[in-house]
This record gives sequence, structure tokens and C-alpha cells, in this order.
Amino acid sequence: MKYTRLLLATIVLLLTSPLYAGDKQDEKDLRLAASIGDVETISALLDRGIPVDTANKFGKTALMMAVENDNFESVVVLLNRGADVNARTVAGCSALTFAAENGHPALTAMLLERGANLHDRTRAGWDSLMIASRYGITDMVEQLLFKGADPKASDKHGHNALMMAAEKGHADTAAMLLKHGAEIESRDKNGSTALILAADSGNNSAVTVLIDHYANLDAKDNDGATALIWAVGQDRLEAARLLLEAGADVNLADTDGITSLMEAARKGSQPMVKLLLQHGANKMNKDNEGHTALDIAEKKKHVEVAGLLK
Repeated sequence: MKYTRLLLATIVLLLTSPLYAGDKQDEKDLRLAASIGDVETISALLDRGIPVDTANKFGKTALMMAVENDNFESVVVLLNRGADVNARTVAGCSALTFAAENGHPALTAMLLERGANLHDRTRAGWDSLMIASRYGITDMVEQLLFKGADPKASDKHGHNALMMAAEKGHADTAAMLLKHGAEIESRDKNGSTALILAADSGNNSAVTVLIDHYANLDAKDNDGATALIWAVGQDRLEAARLLLEAGADVNLADTDGITSLMEAARKGSQPMVKLLLQHGANKMNKDNEGHTALDIAEKKKHVEVAGLLK
């Protein structure tokens, strides 16, 4: 019994010593200190033996939180104390992907110098270049490309950095990616190109950049739809105008035989119908079921549009 009490006392002493101190609250305090840039508290907690890479239930570490909140000095301290620069969250995010998402070029440079993996992917398949492109952080995109990021890499849906920039309307970012070798005619798993995605979203500045870089105006996705058909289907009048003025074929049809004029008739858009007719849309074309644009307009009870098509 005497020896048992002595053993228990020794264990208690060890667990309460600075070397072993580190309950859950202390770990939370470390991450909080990193979030708010409290370098003094970070150092004190680490001196007490709190693991530098302790993470919350989502796998987010103090380093990630410091990066996310642009606390440069905290990042320096944590890295100097051995923080794992390539630690990953449950969703596969790293300190570098957080830096890319939040637009912190200086931190990105430091993380790369300390060995951050440029090609790490999140669970969605996004690398830091895709993330920076998606958010239109052009200076960071340039930095990552200079360091060797691959502009041709794609996520699990086949989307690459150029497609993400184009879809979100980040024209300058798209231009930067094209300058550094992004493939303008690459396709996602639906067969969509960057131009199709930009036109569908109505991001006219991105549409213009892609046209200026000689994107194929009449490329079709897996359903046979072109950028023009998508623009018309979403009632993107200016995007449709840009495509038509650049020479897009107004009479191409998708796999169901639907043309851009038929899409405009379905939507009931008089301005779009007028635009398409001005650029030579054929009112007599029929879809696979034998319907003309006029038939579609009349079925939808778009009286004014039907009048334009008679």
C-alpha cells in the first residue's frame, strides 16, 4: 500500500509539472493566441510543453489559425518552434491553402521557404493556385506560378485554375494564368471550357479576356451546348453580344437540336431574340422534336417574342 501511494504521488507530480502540463484548455488557448497574434502567450504556452501542432476537432492547428488571420509574427514563432508547415485539416487544408484563400502573399512566401508543399490538395482537390485563382488574388497567383505551381492541374470535377478564375469573373487572374501556360481549351468533366463557364456566369470581363486569347468560340460541352447557347439560356445579354461580335456561330445546336434562338424564345427575352436575329439566327431551324423557336415561344405564351419570330 505504501508503495502504491508513492507511485500515485509520483504520477500526479509528473502530470502537473510544466513538462506534462497541457490540458484541453491550454491547447485551445494556444490556438486562440495564434488567432489574435498574442506572441507572448504563444511562447509561454509552448515553454510549458503544449504541443505546437495541437489541433481542434477539425484538424486546424495554431499555425493555420495564425496564417488565416495574417499574424505574421505568430507564424514566425510557431515555425521556429517546430510547427509542421504541411499539417492538414480533416478537409485536407494546409497553412498554405489558408494563406492562398485569404490573400496573404508574404505568409505564402515564408511558408514556401519553410518547405510548404505547393502541390498539396484539399479534399475537394484544390491546390493553393486554384484557391488563389478562385478568389482572384492575382499577385498571389503570380507568386505561386513563379514558385512552380501547375496551371494545368485540375480538381476532382476537372476544373483548373483558369476555369475557376473565368467562372468567378477574375479577368486579370485569367490573363495571368494564360500568360503562364494555362490551357485555354481544357475541359472539365462536363466538357465545359473556361469560355463556356464565363459566358454561363455572365462574367463579361473574363469572356473578353478569353476571346482576346483566341478561345474557341464554338466549342461544345458534353451536351453539345456552346458558350453562346449557355449565355442565352442564362439571359446574359452582354456576354451573348460579345460572343456574336467575335464571330460565334449563332445557328449551332446542342444534342437536342436546341439553338440559341430557341433558348431565347423559351426565356421570353425580347432583347436577346432581337440580338440573335440581327446576327443571322435562322427562325426556321427545328429541334429534334420538330419545334421551331416560334413554336416554343407560343407554347410558353411569350406573345411579344412570338411576334418577333413570325
